[in-house]
Amino acid sequence: MTVTLAPAWFASPAVAHGGHAADGPGWYPLAAVGLLAGGYLVAAARDPRGWDQRRSAAWLAGCAVLAVAVGPLAQLPDDPRGHMAQHLLLGMVAPLGLVLGAPVTLLLRISSTPTRRFVGRLLRSRPLHLITHPVTAALLSTGGLALVLLTPLYAAAERQPTLHHALHLHYLAAGYLFAWSLAGPDPAPRRPGLAVRLGALLGAAAGHSALAKYLYAHADTLPPGLADPDPAGFRSAAQLMYYGGDVAELLLAVALFATWYHRPSRLHPGRPSRSIKKVPSRKDNSLTETS
Repeated sequence: MTVTLAPAWFASPAVAHGGHAADGPGWYPLAAVGLLAGGYLVAAARDPRGWDQRRSAAWLAGCAVLAVAVGPLAQLPDDPRGHMAQHLLLGMVAPLGLVLGAPVTLLLRISSTPTRRFVGRLLRSRPLHLITHPVTAALLSTGGLALVLLTPLYAAAERQPTLHHALHLHYLAAGYLFAWSLAGPDPAPRRPGLAVRLGALLGAAAGHSALAKYLYAHADTLPPGLADPDPAGFRSAAQLMYYGGDVAELLLAVALFATWYHRPSRLHPGRPSRSIKKVPSRKDNSLTETS
């Protein structure tokens, strides 16, 4: 069956499902975003070599998107389209800005030698390589959203504010890992080549689109377990997921190619290594290296 998704206006979202916005102080998330922005600016000011202002602008843009997702939108009525808008902002748009801010590089430039050594060991660790591989990160991002929408987890989050906020943290963390694995300017030992990263992006985009179509076609029964289903609202949410996801993935693709094009190995190619030969010495019959 072919599903046609027509553009639709989306209603305003609320951070808390089922009217949970009033269950706790609403300024906590905004305070966390403020700490992220302020801490980064303080670190950038401490860089003895001068930090790239474009990196700072990217980080602040990511923080601004986070602030929109957890601030003004939290005061608006509950709506499936709003929840989907939050997914797009938290899981796809904001992480890209944060990743392009290169926070790991900034940390390495201002930290002490022991801290830099610790970060270096962490970047080379096998567990980090596993979770930051583009395929793994794509599964955590797109697969995690599928798990929420196709199981009773979404309905459970409507009843439990703690679970709901935990899902938002997952969207942000998984989106950051995915963007970092594809287009991160930070050092990443053994990062896969362009073909693998591009393949992971195309696969994630296809999965995201397929999930949006499936949600649109089965909005009468998805997500399961809802006390007050809203098929029309979830069809509009699926439209937003489909078209908004395309825009976010296009931005990520642009960042991927820009990062690849400006990679250090291309801008500063290494000198060709000398050809080393070992020849016998006439004096003591030992081997001597020559170029």
